[in-house]
Amino acid sequence: MEINKKYSTVLFSALMSMAMSFTMSLTMAIINVGFVRHFPRVWAFGFLIGFIVAFPTSLIVMPFVRKIVSKITE
Repeated sequence: MEINKKYSTVLFSALMSMAMSFTMSLTMAIINVGFVRHFPRVWAFGFLIGFIVAFPTSLIVMPFVRKIVSKITE
């Protein structure tokens, strides 16, 4: 399956947000509650909320970050 190149920014944001939300929610759940019986539920809730916030944020912030990186690396 190939996805049209015009969706690359959205796909990149979705995958990066998912990876970061997964990692951060897992880390914070371990720190805050440890490996308790209901850990999967705590982690899944944190992941869901994290992704809901991270995905649109990355779509909004990415153009600004690209400009900053471009200016720094000229």
